Amino acid sequence: MPKSNPEYTTKEKAGKHDTVSPLLNAAYNEMQDLTKKKPEGTLTPYQVKMLNRLLVDIRDMLVDEPSIKYLDLLADEDLPQHSEVTLILSQYSAALGQFKSRYFGYNGNEHAWFVS
Repeated sequence: MPKSNPEYTTKEKAGKHDTVSPLLNAAYNEMQDLTKKKPEGTLTPYQVKMLNRLLVDIRDMLVDEPSIKYLDLLADEDLPQHSEVTLILSQYSAALGQFKSRYFGYNGNEHAWFVS
């Protein structure tokens, strides 16, 4: 059954979601493993830069979404602990999930993005 009253996003945002979602999932899974081993361990400056590059792209995609006000970048002045990064990445993961549930669904023929 098609999604009733679907909301629409742009083709660019849908494509960006498809690009960044697996990258975020990989980073989140890696941070979960590191947190289990050394929760108080800290990231290196390079890791913070690499993750923030991904998080900035996600923030740009979600700029018009209600969840944006809860999505912080990683602080690069004081290197964050693994457990802090895991929490932040989990918020981004949830925001991407909300985005997909809002704009992706069955259109009567197939599961697809609802784009305008």
